[in-house]
Amino acid sequence: MSDTAPRSAYAPTRRTVPTRGRKRATYDRALVHAILDEGYVCHLGFVRDGAPVVLPTLYARVGERLYVHGSTGSRPLRAAGSSGDAGLPVCLTVTHLDGLVLARSAFHHSVNYRSVVVHGTARQVTDPAERAVALDALVDQAVPGRSADTRRSDAWESAATAVVALELEEVSAKVRTGGPNDEPEDLELPHWSGVVPVRQVLGPLVPADDLAPGIPVPDYLAAL
Repeated sequence: MSDTAPRSAYAPTRRTVPTRGRKRATYDRALVHAILDEGYVCHLGFVRDGAPVVLPTLYARVGERLYVHGSTGSRPLRAAGSSGDAGLPVCLTVTHLDGLVLARSAFHHSVNYRSVVVHGTARQVTDPAERAVALDALVDQAVPGRSADTRRSDAWESAATAVVALELEEVSAKVRTGGPNDEPEDLELPHWSGVVPVRQVLGPLVPADDLAPGIPVPDYLAAL
């Protein structure tokens, strides 16, 4: 494998090695990408005026880079500065809930999940070509193919939209699967034990009230 070829796993760092549940941690690049690509909303953490702040927002992955969407009036996005500035130290997380794990004891109740944590320095995207790629990716993260089926942003809309980039360098994933981990002495207790699966399901399409008659459902939406 050449030095420029992508490695199969991210390198663990002091910040990406968990203090608890280390056996559930993984740095597999393909798994990290799959977890990120399945999501819609991330939580972006940073420090503002000496206090921690966590904001839910939209994101998208393009290769080894995440793009995060926001308003140009957002203080954290302004703090990210431009590519020539120091940027904003952040921690970004994405989590999927896959099941409620019900044990015989209260202590061993848990959840099945897949999560990704990314540490790094976010920078504001100002290059027009990169902004165009990022904004298309943010739309397509919701529904692949949608960006090509919309009106492009005008000058005012583009000026009102901020995008920050975060490199996928210091990254880890954590996954829990399976049933409850009951204590051997609890196995005969008369309490139901098992997993309640949790799944995200897309419902039937609901046309806008003002949708013009005769506009068909695009193939990329019908495929959902």
